[in-house]
Amino acid sequence: MGKARTHQAADPARAKNYMMHSAIMPESPSLNMSGEQCYTTPQDDRRKMTEEKRSRTWLWIVIGGGAFFLFVLAVFSLVYVTLHAGENASLGGFGDKIAVVDLEGVIINPGPVVQQLKKFTEDDSVKAIILHVNSPGGGVAASEEIYREVKRIRDKKQKPIVASIESVGASGAYYVSAATNKIYADKGSVVGSIGVIAEWVNYGELLQWAKLKSVILKAGEFKDTGNPTRDLTPAEREYLQGMIDDMHKQFIQAVADGRSMKFDDVKTIANGKVWTGEQAASMHLIDQLSDFQGAVDETAKSVGIKGEPTLIRPEKDRKSLLDLFFGDVSEYIPTKEQIMDQHVGFYYMWK
Repeated sequence: MGKARTHQAADPARAKNYMMHSAIMPESPSLNMSGEQCYTTPQDDRRKMTEEKRSRTWLWIVIGGGAFFLFVLAVFSLVYVTLHAGENASLGGFGDKIAVVDLEGVIINPGPVVQQLKKFTEDDSVKAIILHVNSPGGGVAASEEIYREVKRIRDKKQKPIVASIESVGASGAYYVSAATNKIYADKGSVVGSIGVIAEWVNYGELLQWAKLKSVILKAGEFKDTGNPTRDLTPAEREYLQGMIDDMHKQFIQAVADGRSMKFDDVKTIANGKVWTGEQAASMHLIDQLSDFQGAVDETAKSVGIKGEPTLIRPEKDRKSLLDLFFGDVSEYIPTKEQIMDQHVGFYYMWK
């Protein structure tokens, strides 16, 4: 009886303790791996939710990182394809080919054109080269370098090379064209301008107005000849004119050699004038009136190519990353003409 009372007394206390514990930390039943019923606390639930959130966060990080990687890969692939498109295009075609090299704009850097000419000269599948001209000329030395390479191709390599003048083939551009085997031009093309020019801006009075003074230290009387802050002395003018006259003689001789004309005959028309293609034909400055396609057809026949010839060109100018992302940015980059205007020099150039 005593044990029964003790047990019964303990049961209410144990029940009360259990109820208090349940009120503080309620449990939710669940089944464990063995199928037995077990209880989880709210702390367990919160820990589980935190782990699930963390897992989702990592999942989104992985997905976002993968998407960004694919985007970067796509951009670089686009850049690579764009930069190498010209290279692949220049290799197209089989059999006998005619190479087309563009001589356009102001001639400042002869390197690219010279390298293109050399490349096509060494290619045995290229039967002839057409120099597609649309240029007012440029630097004296730059024009001469291209002239010499064209003349080497014609005389030493004996590979046919012709010039097809589009809108303008004047001064340094005509200097180069004179070295080819044959010159084609449209009736309205601007041709000629056999002469030399050197010019700069004298802003000495502007400096005086701004109360600024140019300070120059030199050794040698003619070291600062062409100083834009003052006028030329008579001696300096004579000195520069002598250089220009010598370059003019070189130009006349180059045209005489290239066109198989007498020096004096070229000299009589070497006064800086330009003529239309039709006028130039009667003066023996060009060989035939024709557009570019006519020049292609005539050249193909002359080297024994039947049917439509395969034309190949050098790689196109590669666009910069700025162009790819922001469009054409060339208007914000100084042109060759603008750079030339800021540099004192001697030019075979028509303006």
